Amino acid sequence: MELENIEVDAFMPAKKAQKRSANASNQDEEMQVDAATGIEAKERSSHGQAPPKAKRIRSELRKVSVPPHRYSSLKEQWMKIFTPVVEHMKLQIRFNMKARQVELRIGPETPDISNLQRGADFVKAFLCGFEVDDALALLRLEDLFIETFEIKDVKTLRGDHQSRAIGRLAGKGGRTKFTIENVTKTRIVLADSKIHILGSYQNIQLARRAICNLILGSPPSKVYGNLRAVASRLSERM
Repeated sequence: MELENIEVDAFMPAKKAQKRSANASNQDEEMQVDAATGIEAKERSSHGQAPPKAKRIRSELRKVSVPPHRYSSLKEQWMKIFTPVVEHMKLQIRFNMKARQVELRIGPETPDISNLQRGADFVKAFLCGFEVDDALALLRLEDLFIETFEIKDVKTLRGDHQSRAIGRLAGKGGRTKFTIENVTKTRIVLADSKIHILGSYQNIQLARRAICNLILGSPPSKVYGNLRAVASRLSERM
């Protein structure tokens, strides 16, 4: 009987030792993970403050793809784009040569998070074909927008019919386009079959209505008359 008791007592510590060794190995693995990544240790020390900062930096980023025909103009006007974005909006901007994208990110000195979206709209406006001085209005004023549509959205035209419609929109020497811009206080870019309009919401609607009438075949004189009548009404209301 004494031998049997001795054998039972001899096996009991061995089982406890196995459990302790397993726990110890788990603890060692956890410590190795902490030492390798450093994430869990930061979470415990800073009480969950480090991960939100990392997520915030990743989310507060805007990427604007650059079309091939705007590379040369972007290089020429880069300083005019870089200066207001960095000095006035306090953003970080760079041109990614591999991805062919303009990347904007919030910096530590950025006063307002909405500056990131306004800076991205400014870069998009320039890449759409607007002049830098016209696109700067997006940074200075808040109620400005860009609307883009195509001729086929108004009427399906092909071949020479589409070319004539573009000619009616531009006019001789660009007079029709300039007249619509001056009356509606907007800026218009004709990029092949695409049309970009920069301005306030109400002015964009006026310019788009005039452009749609020209695409549908209305004579420019009639479009001018309608524009002046609507513009005079708006000026009286204001």
